[in-house]
Amino acid sequence: MDAVVEQHGVRAATAAEAAQQADVHVLAVKPADVPAVLATLSEAAGHEGRDAVVVSVAAGVTTAALEAGLPDGMAVVRVMPNTPAVLGAGMSVVSRGSAADDESVRLACALLGTAGEVLELPEKQLDAVTATSGSGPAYVFYLAEAMIEGAVLQGLSRPVARQLTLQTILGSARMLVEGEDSPTVLRERVSSPGGTTMAAVATLDAHATRAAVVDAIRAATERSVELGA
Repeated sequence: MDAVVEQHGVRAATAAEAAQQADVHVLAVKPADVPAVLATLSEAAGHEGRDAVVVSVAAGVTTAALEAGLPDGMAVVRVMPNTPAVLGAGMSVVSRGSAADDESVRLACALLGTAGEVLELPEKQLDAVTATSGSGPAYVFYLAEAMIEGAVLQGLSRPVARQLTLQTILGSARMLVEGEDSPTVLRERVSSPGGTTMAAVATLDAHATRAAVVDAIRAATERSVELGA
């Protein structure tokens, strides 16, 4: 802890001390550890904690479950982030609990906005969010793995295959984000009739790749529901 204080210039405190002093509490622990942390937070914050906001990234733990372990009226905002947040390019979705007002959500969004984009949605949609943006980076990495492997099998060195693949993914993502055209339009522009891209897309369709991705997101959503239960 001393090393962290020295390196980053932050103030260290125990969980109880932080609970007594902070206005925003970020709950970033494993789901199994949530009850113990809530007990500490509830005891330390007491009735004064009603003005504080708990921002939880604990996977699968509902706002109702969090509120049950906290003082009555304490605001809870549940968050589903993703790993690109480490580069400031994350996608976070927030859902407010029953006691969270607009100011509570604004505070949570301001905090998360330093790491990327933030969107507020109803909590009932968080399982689908988890399957889409929460697990989504893994789908992109999976595609990158396959593209690199395919290029190597066609005779390219692994470093060249990696550079070609990663820059292609980066550039394509920027076209999607910064442009106004849909993914369908952009794909069609690359797909000349009878050309190489059409041959590749036809092969993907033959392997039901689109259906597999849709089914993967369904499976991830259902698993999120199971974990939350």
